[in-house]
Amino acid sequence: MPGPFPGMDPYLERRDLWPDVHQSLITYSRDALQPQIRPRYHARIGERLYVIPPHRSIYPDVTVTQRPLAEAPGEGRDVAVLTADAPVVIAVAPEEVREPFIEILDLTRGGRVVTVIEVLSPANKTPGEGHEAYRRKQEETLASDTHLVEIDLLRQGLPTVAIPPHYLIPYQPWHYVICISRAGRRERFEVYVRTIRQRLPRIAIPLHPPDPDAVLDVQAVLERCYEHGAYSDLIDYRLDPDVALPAEEVAWVDAHLRQQGLRP
Repeated sequence: MPGPFPGMDPYLERRDLWPDVHQSLITYSRDALQPQIRPRYHARIGERLYVIPPHRSIYPDVTVTQRPLAEAPGEGRDVAVLTADAPVVIAVAPEEVREPFIEILDLTRGGRVVTVIEVLSPANKTPGEGHEAYRRKQEETLASDTHLVEIDLLRQGLPTVAIPPHYLIPYQPWHYVICISRAGRRERFEVYVRTIRQRLPRIAIPLHPPDPDAVLDVQAVLERCYEHGAYSDLIDYRLDPDVALPAEEVAWVDAHLRQQGLRP
């Protein structure tokens, strides 16, 4: 069954759901593009790996061992000894993050990467190593002759897609953005902006000129993710989503979910 929203479902941003949603978006986008671009091109899933600090600390058991203080040579009298209070020991381990993305390869040119498709994750949009690693990859792609497609379906976090954010101010309000930067035309961005109330777009996926663009129906991909992920089993729409919404959007979500029969 499709999700209850006309476009992006803000409940899918939940931290425990998003990794599965993200992987599904990548996989089903690859599947949707493959028949359009073969046999010259091939869509392949790649993976970026980096390490960031954990989002929560691990508190192991604490063992306190008392050991008698050794007497100094020649001293046999009692000595008052100060002992430290037992601390709470917190073990902090790094978190390994694996992020999939899509590469479109030109098989007639030795498997050269023609286009990179990124679906942004919370780590990409949060200050820290994940954001910095994504920015480095973004800069490398923009400095190359590879097209870059960025799909941002997350309301929270830093502006991260390639177009400078002030260029999008005239198009507010919007909640989700897709940005396309074509090789050889870096001064020109193709942008799709959508609100929570709108269907996600069908977007152009550039290939090697003069080949025509492929088309990716982002809404159809999201609906496939929702159906195959069975997210309706895991989401309680009677509750507010984890993502913060303005008051007018909270009211719209409430009315919309009541209309869908998901709230009393």
